[in-house]
Amino acid sequence: MAKKDKVEATTEEAVVDNAVDTGAGETEFTGEQPESISLVDLDRIAQIIDLASSRGAFRGNELAFVGNLYNKLFNFLSIVKAQQEANAESKGEEAPEETAGE
Repeated sequence: MAKKDKVEATTEEAVVDNAVDTGAGETEFTGEQPESISLVDLDRIAQIIDLASSRGAFRGNELAFVGNLYNKLFNFLSIVKAQQEANAESKGEEAPEETAGE
């Protein structure tokens, strides 16, 4: 299996630590800043979607939704990568190591 298809197991963290469940299906925010998602995190999400779909984790009726979401994420990461490379070239620096969809 290719290295990019391997997903390292990490300890599960709460997505939003500052959310309080009211028990009525509503969530209140306590005013703290939520944890941010980096471009590396988004790239790993795209890898997880790709890996899960290759293992048959999605039903047929879910594939269009998952595919559309994956395409949006991949396109966003590609645009950001291109912008970072253009900025680095204009400043005479090397492009950042973060890659979209690799």
